Amino acid sequence: MAPSNDRKFQPKYSILVPTYCERLNVALLIYLLFKFLEDFSFEVIVIDDASPDGTQDVVRNLQKLYGEDKILLRPRSAKLGLGTAYVHGVKHASGDFVIIMDADLSHHPKYLPAFIRKQQETGADIVTGTRYVKGGGVHGWDLRRKLTSRGANVLAQTLLWPGVSDLTGSFRLYKKNIFEELINSCVSKGYAFQMELIVRASRKGCNIKEVPITFVDRVYGTSKLGGSEIIQYLKGLLLLLFTT
Repeated sequence: MAPSNDRKFQPKYSILVPTYCERLNVALLIYLLFKFLEDFSFEVIVIDDASPDGTQDVVRNLQKLYGEDKILLRPRSAKLGLGTAYVHGVKHASGDFVIIMDADLSHHPKYLPAFIRKQQETGADIVTGTRYVKGGGVHGWDLRRKLTSRGANVLAQTLLWPGVSDLTGSFRLYKKNIFEELINSCVSKGYAFQMELIVRASRKGCNIKEVPITFVDRVYGTSKLGGSEIIQYLKGLLLLLFTT
């Protein structure tokens, strides 16, 4: 019997994972991606900013296990900022959709099938994970950090009216052409990059849907969030207030 020509098209997902000193996390992250996305076509693009801890060596060993077509290592010469990491990574993406997520296991791959289903059901341009609706939350943060994050989000909501509940999150699925269009219009390079992406998407009238997630604080390594990132956030907030 001849194969059917009505076989449903299976999209491919390019997962962009910026890393800096994530040797202790990246192997478990990639294992979990393969576990929860076994029914989907995907590639993992690791953009490492010259980590001195051996992150790239771990990724090369993972390539031997999973294949260089499934795990792409696209390093850079120095720590150059989160926004430019995504710009660099998407140049190597062959998927129909782009997924951005952190390497420190704060974004659990178990949520990605729900992201994909939401996009397929709604035709959304963007699906974003949110901590701030029913079913979402944060695990492992002290009260000070929870208040800082919540306060930053409320401030951004008040000033920018972005139409999404979690403006400072960075766990998202994009149609690739939408992602490329947005990053070409962004000015921010660091911590404020994700906020600018979603605000500009809202202003352009993109169809944005949300999926509740629980954000889990990293187990290994130290957080990259510090005073300079907070200053970047405030500068980015003012930039978007006056330019969008």
